[in-house]
Amino acid sequence: MLKRTYDWCINAADKPYALWIMAAVSFAESSFFPIPPDIMLLPMSLAQPKKAWWFATVCTIASVAGGVVGYAIGALLYDSVGYWLITVYGLSDKVETFRASYAEWGAVIILLKGLTPIPYKLVTITSGFAGYNIWLFILCSIVARGGRFFVVAVLLNRYGDAIRAELEKRLGTWVAIGAIVLVFGFYAAFKLV
Repeated sequence: MLKRTYDWCINAADKPYALWIMAAVSFAESSFFPIPPDIMLLPMSLAQPKKAWWFATVCTIASVAGGVVGYAIGALLYDSVGYWLITVYGLSDKVETFRASYAEWGAVIILLKGLTPIPYKLVTITSGFAGYNIWLFILCSIVARGGRFFVVAVLLNRYGDAIRAELEKRLGTWVAIGAIVLVFGFYAAFKLV
């Protein structure tokens, strides 16, 4: 089943709709969707290493745009949904302390978490909730998300054939490692936020 899914992703990379699907996944992941855009970026860049730069650019733009939506969710829905969630987690007495620390270290938080497997939607929603400067948020998001996606583009553009051979040789192992990293990202996010 993994091989069939992988082959479908590689073959779909040439289709005109693939770029739109990758952009939609990247947009949604930054605001509400649990699956990272790497599931599209990696196979598309492996299938067409020369276009890896373009794919990274599209992922970055879509991710930052989705991040603005996540920011709006945090900023505009805090009084209804946000406060309820904070109360459920028993953190209502720590809200002001959190906002103060986010105001001081927000850029560092956005940059570090934007580069890691920690779900980026948590960063975007938290930035809106904390009232972080929207323009600084967008700038940090461009740097963090662009950094993450362009590292993939550089590696796959330069070493795509070798990486593809290794990936196809041990597909199950690499998918398992990816799943572990994703689960660890969610775990770390809930421990650190």
